[in-house]
Amino acid sequence: MVPSQQPTAPTAAEPGAGGPTAPPHGPRRFAYVLALFVVALLAATFAVGATRSGDAVPFTDALAVSAGRIGAQPLPTTTTTTTTVPSITITALEAIPVPDPLPTNPYEATPEVVLGTIEIPALGVAENLQSGMTLTAINRGPGHWPGTAEPGGLGNMVVAGHRTTYSRPFADLDQLVAGDRVIFTTDEGVATYEVRGVIIVPESHVGIAAQSNAHTATLFACHPKGSATHRIVAKLRLLNADGTPVDPDEALPPIEQGSDPATDTTLVVRDTSAATLPATDG
Repeated sequence: MVPSQQPTAPTAAEPGAGGPTAPPHGPRRFAYVLALFVVALLAATFAVGATRSGDAVPFTDALAVSAGRIGAQPLPTTTTTTTTVPSITITALEAIPVPDPLPTNPYEATPEVVLGTIEIPALGVAENLQSGMTLTAINRGPGHWPGTAEPGGLGNMVVAGHRTTYSRPFADLDQLVAGDRVIFTTDEGVATYEVRGVIIVPESHVGIAAQSNAHTATLFACHPKGSATHRIVAKLRLLNADGTPVDPDEALPPIEQGSDPATDTTLVVRDTSAATLPATDG
């Protein structure tokens, strides 16, 4: 007969016998779990330190991937853009002069005020420049129309003079040609103009004194000599110190301005205007 065998309790595998190691029980099991926790904690700490001390961790740009640029992209950076606002300098525009009205009484008393001198080398003229449009002022010498541009200033400077009486400074105004110089000297300096042309207008055409946004001058006297039915008018333009024009041609009023009977018999003045230009030869 085969002898019967009694069942026996299983025994723990011996270390190194090739079988699996069973987890410990009781206190040994607690120590085992604690050791695993410490190891995991140390590993996590080391990974964080490596990240902070090394390069930035790349991220995967989903848009780049979809566009075909597969791979890790550098972390986005913040760019600050500085916008420079241009500075603007505003310069006040010089006001265009407004002429004073012509005197209603051409012989009224007028105090003598000398503004400077006027020279016309081509005609041999060198006279004091008086202030005023009365005959009282013009009898002393060429008279500046008050309210029109000052010598060298913006606008149209207007000067009247006699042709046959007193010192006859404008006797030969008809002999002026384009390019002739007319020089005004005042306490402010020297202003040199050149002749643009000469026209003849009826005595009622006060439009020759109209102002514009250019640097011009107008000389006028009675025409023909000994008569007051018309006025001879020389149109001038201001020159720079080097002889070049201050204003381009297109900025100048037409030379014939003042000859239109429909528009040039009136003039914008400070108050009300006399009907006609003063008769410089009385």
